[in-house]
Amino acid sequence: MHSPFTILERKRAGETLTEGEIAAVVAGAADGSWGDAELAAFLMAAALRGLDGGETRALTAAMLRSGEEWDLAAAHPGVVDKHSTGGVGDKVSLILAPLLAACGVPVAMLTGRSLGHTGGTADKLESIPGLDLALDRRRTLDLLERTGVAIGIATASIAPADRRLYSLRHRTATIGSLPLIVASILSKKLASGAQAIVFDVKVGSGAFLPEVDEARALAEALVETSRALGRPASALLTDMSQPLGEWVGHTAEVAESLAALEGRGADDLMTVTFELSLAAARLVGVELTLERLQDAIASGAARRRFDLWAEAQGVSAAWLRQPDLSLAPIVATVRAPRAGVLARVDTHRLGVLFAQISGADGRSGRIDTGVALRRRKLLGQPVEAGEALLDVLLRREAPSVTAEIASCYTVADAGAAPLLVTPPTVQ
Repeated sequence: MHSPFTILERKRAGETLTEGEIAAVVAGAADGSWGDAELAAFLMAAALRGLDGGETRALTAAMLRSGEEWDLAAAHPGVVDKHSTGGVGDKVSLILAPLLAACGVPVAMLTGRSLGHTGGTADKLESIPGLDLALDRRRTLDLLERTGVAIGIATASIAPADRRLYSLRHRTATIGSLPLIVASILSKKLASGAQAIVFDVKVGSGAFLPEVDEARALAEALVETSRALGRPASALLTDMSQPLGEWVGHTAEVAESLAALEGRGADDLMTVTFELSLAAARLVGVELTLERLQDAIASGAARRRFDLWAEAQGVSAAWLRQPDLSLAPIVATVRAPRAGVLARVDTHRLGVLFAQISGADGRSGRIDTGVALRRRKLLGQPVEAGEALLDVLLRREAPSVTAEIASCYTVADAGAAPLLVTPPTVQ
């Protein structure tokens, strides 16, 4: 019997916990036998003393086993999953899933809602009328059989221990602990049981971990832990030093995703989407080419697959034939205060401000899906004084909001292009 006191005492002293001890912590979180004070003490000790690779694997495995394990690949071989650490304007999942499915690689993803300054894929998808993201294993397999795509929200039955621990991580300032991040992400991803997972780890001013070294350490830990638990995985570091793609906003990003599936995607957005798609396919032994992906878009196959999937998850065929993608009507433009180059975007602050004005921060109780931002200039591009940098689409005039957003942009005499687009895959 592993008592909470003994486990906490050992970890506080920096000792390595056994699998049984870590399993006892997770069981206590899941069944309530450990109180919040004991779990908070464990999280703090883990954050301060660290968890080694074995402890991280044990924590991940115990958390994923605390609830349902779907093992989708057993019933539907070759199915892949993709996870992003989140960013501003990141709508890659909406494009990647139907694109891969159109090329013969099925995709199943359990997505999340808005978190801090990053937009949630689930929230964006729910701006589509009728789309039902409530999935269980049976319905997921049915969707994969019929459409090759299944996208939903993680249910309470998937890794329930993580829900309690995640809430306490916010309250105990341990949200940034790398082993705890890895266990939280992977416990849900592995429980759904795709054959392989590709990770999109963001880096830059709008990333959860903005520094390259930190982001690479997370990518390596995710890949190594996944593989150690029997799941093929790879990761890419991708740029989040500015919003990804032309638009930010729930309806606007759906519209941009549909445009991308029809061959009108922004270069940076499509580069990230294509590279992640190729990496995911390789993990399940499918050697796609860039040309094959581009052909799936040019032929209309990728957009048709989106429609097939969306209708199967509740969207009306009439809406898909003529989508209502109307946006907020008032356009305020952020302009360059001087001539020079766009040298920096404080993408984190931009995301926080957008979450506030759209209601995605949770304070208003509802999200205005029509509020949006439209990128007009890219980092490193020359600008003239008064030239448009960004459009802000609002329901009413709000000069103070526009001024705050304008402060996220820096024009200088010189500036660098984005840090990274797609560095090498973490092997």
